[in-house]
Amino acid sequence: MIKLERTSVMNFDNALRGARNPLNSWAKADSYYDENGNFVIGEEDLKLALRLIKAGADERKFMRQIFVSVDITAPMYWWKEFDTYKVATVANSTSTMHKIHAKPIERADFSCDKLDEDGLRALDTLIAYLEEERLRFVADKTNKEAWYHMIQLLPSSYNQMRTVTMNYENLIGMYYARRFHKLQEWHVFCDWVLSLPHADKLIAYKNEN
Repeated sequence: MIKLERTSVMNFDNALRGARNPLNSWAKADSYYDENGNFVIGEEDLKLALRLIKAGADERKFMRQIFVSVDITAPMYWWKEFDTYKVATVANSTSTMHKIHAKPIERADFSCDKLDEDGLRALDTLIAYLEEERLRFVADKTNKEAWYHMIQLLPSSYNQMRTVTMNYENLIGMYYARRFHKLQEWHVFCDWVLSLPHADKLIAYKNEN
């Protein structure tokens, strides 16, 4: 399970203007904002952008200046893979260490959509134990044994929400590395990438066979 919410994409105009700095070609700029406030990439700007993108990461520096912010709720097993992409990404997460005891632990806190009945029974048994330990800790905050039981037995299917900032260059790498991954969460993530403004041209730019 993965949810991507409250997406914001920023700085198209400045990024494309900066892409013209090396050749002082600002007079050719033809992008604009329409009446709804959406950024429209003009034909000349798109030609330049695609030329730089296809030339490689060193030439498409403007892609690092198109910023994305999004709230992602995903299981810890997915976050472990996402953390591969630490360069130029920032994530501010909810705290498991500080807040694991703040609410009842229940099945809705976990990504368990692929589990069969036996798997769900096993998870429910563990959840019941974790909830007992949570209540022990809530009753006595000095009970480090109960706290460690929660932290060390918490499965990697536990969901965590993080507010993530990244850029279009990050997303090129993520999209092409993960679009055929066996984890369904990556497929949902890649579909979200393609839903971003101009992603079909600027991120999914390679010829598809």
